[in-house]
Amino acid sequence: MNRLYASLIWGSIATAPVPLLAQQAPAEGQQQGQTSSPADPGTHTLQEGFITATGRYEPLNRIAGTVQIIHQDRIEKSTAKSVAELLAENAVGFMSEWSPGQTSINIRGAQSEGQGRDFRSQVLVLINGHRAGTANVSKLSNADIQRIEIVRGPSSVIYGSQNMGGVINIILKTGRTAPGGYLEGSTGSWGLFDGKLQYGGVTSGGFDYYGGVASSTRGNYSVGGGRTEENTAWTRFSATGAFGYQFNDNNRVDVTARTDGIYDAGFRGSAANIFAFDTRTNASFDVSFTGNTPDNIANYFFQAYYTNDVDALNNPSPLSALNTIPNRTYTDYNRRQLDIVGTRFLPSFNVWKGNRLLVGLDWERSWIRSDRTRLGGAAVTPAAPQDNNQTDNVFALYVEDSQSLFDDRLVIRGGIRQTFGSTSLDWTPNSPTLITGTTNYKVLTWMAGATFQATDWLGFRAAASTGFRAPTATELGANFTITPIGTTIFGNPNLVAETAQQMEAGTTLTWEGGRLDAVVFQNTITNRISSVTVSSTGGRTIATYQNNPANIVIQGLEFQAEADLVKSFKLPFEESWTWKAWGNGYYNFKMTDYGASAAAGTDMATRINLYGLDIGTQVGQVGTRFPWNMQLLGILRGPMWYNTEESLSPVYFPGQVRSTTVYQKDPFWIWKLRGEVEVYKGIKVFGAVNNIFDVNAHPIFIAQDQVPCTAIQANQNGSCGTSMPGREFIVGFQFRF
Repeated sequence: MNRLYASLIWGSIATAPVPLLAQQAPAEGQQQGQTSSPADPGTHTLQEGFITATGRYEPLNRIAGTVQIIHQDRIEKSTAKSVAELLAENAVGFMSEWSPGQTSINIRGAQSEGQGRDFRSQVLVLINGHRAGTANVSKLSNADIQRIEIVRGPSSVIYGSQNMGGVINIILKTGRTAPGGYLEGSTGSWGLFDGKLQYGGVTSGGFDYYGGVASSTRGNYSVGGGRTEENTAWTRFSATGAFGYQFNDNNRVDVTARTDGIYDAGFRGSAANIFAFDTRTNASFDVSFTGNTPDNIANYFFQAYYTNDVDALNNPSPLSALNTIPNRTYTDYNRRQLDIVGTRFLPSFNVWKGNRLLVGLDWERSWIRSDRTRLGGAAVTPAAPQDNNQTDNVFALYVEDSQSLFDDRLVIRGGIRQTFGSTSLDWTPNSPTLITGTTNYKVLTWMAGATFQATDWLGFRAAASTGFRAPTATELGANFTITPIGTTIFGNPNLVAETAQQMEAGTTLTWEGGRLDAVVFQNTITNRISSVTVSSTGGRTIATYQNNPANIVIQGLEFQAEADLVKSFKLPFEESWTWKAWGNGYYNFKMTDYGASAAAGTDMATRINLYGLDIGTQVGQVGTRFPWNMQLLGILRGPMWYNTEESLSPVYFPGQVRSTTVYQKDPFWIWKLRGEVEVYKGIKVFGAVNNIFDVNAHPIFIAQDQVPCTAIQANQNGSCGTSMPGREFIVGFQFRF
């Protein structure tokens, strides 16, 4: 590997990776940064290269944990409107889509917080390797994404707090990875209009650049069977700019600025509210310096970043019988803003043959500021925001070392991280009883693992690791009342961090044209933080935050498979024909919440699918006058247990205690079809049908919008239940120049 290639590889870590295949030298033009065209969008072979899981470029067969990569070809052929829909199409985990602008995700039993509050999430979302500032992937566009890497299980040695179930790293396009021009436009059902414009390139002077903008809008959709789902319209906008400069063979700089947002998105939620709507935005700026010594013994990576995340929510309740008429609201506007500044410094060293030592130093400061405006009936008064203001400071040191043995067939690795943090509860509007102050904490996390390449086609791996989530300022010190005559919750300065302990063992089989990866795992989540009732007298309830002494234990099987069927089975097809298939899935054979309330009626862990699956196939022709392909994708949402906030009809759901009683949702399939043809060099037209069989379902809500209504209509805000979109038609074009 020459020095320039090495610097490009290291420079891609946590910024914008070049799409490389492991153990495969790049073309000469690529070495000089003169990539002429993007990868063939019809390719579905899993890449061997993985560059962010361990903070260094390594082939997948050297990584002890489980990783999943969503490549550019899958992104480009998807009709997903956001990262949330894209992850759902690839069976990354359980996706609870509350609205077009709000989604939480569960990976291996750890879940992000329902409103997308970053610091209450057990799943960490990154953009270019740094904290995205949100756990709500619905607000993130997929227009400028080069690929997405998912690390399953805790990886807190490299990434720190909030990684208890996994890391989702969204890697953006650059002039090196997306050269040339790209224009896409589409239209479809329910007034859909979607447009993308991108252009990038590399100059002979060592500069590379990329710019992209995207905008889309859609009206209220129809559910399966044809009923119009009121208050489901939305508008999206995103823009990304990237700039890079190669100083010399060994050093370069990368700068990326971006913004994403969903605007005036209807929010029906669990109350089928036709009056609520959200605007949610996320923006970031990062600059990265990468390089290596001339002898390639030492490398360095330094990144500085700023993130701004805003949730502006208007959630009135003007009709619900759950509120008396004087307490009903017509405006309930809550704005939450999170700002983050941080740096990462990761030098690495080739200490001796086969050894690679990574040293890390992280610093981050963040602050949350909220306000709230409420208007309505005579009894409506100013109230505290849904989030208390807080300021956090985090400093961490970590090391991770790997050693290859027996001609690189065996790789052993281990790492440790010490995180020091301080969390301050700050003054918050209309919260006179808050107990402000600062709490310090420190958490030690570790990982260990090994990989063994038994033959050229068979590999094994095993790993153990830990993760954590630090308590929020509200959980540590707040004293607040969530309703005027309701529950008063006291903070607990003695809380310890939530933790996760994971073990896994996997195997990988590769053959000409295909790959199968399977793993069994156990993830044990301990010290869960929740509010616990202390007393309830005279209509007033007193509660406090506590660490739950009982664990959640998830044991399961995960697999990834992808194959070129023509090569795998040596089919007697003409050379122009292609036929590929793929699948990703999981089955949790144990998902037990040992701390479940007796009133729940079950000890099954909630908001996690028993199983999930995506399967797809693509057939087409290349090298002909009119290259074409057809793609069929099936998504299986498995059974799920849920303590819903919906107010369900006692006729159909007798004895419900809202947010306590757990119900099981049945599994369902969604099928999608997409076809495209290149009518002229660089110009493609495409068409798609989503939800082919017009299924009326939802991954989380129990009361669908259907007849008869299984919710208590009087407690809704203008409608019945909430369903996902029914059958959708899309047509469009793509133009490369």
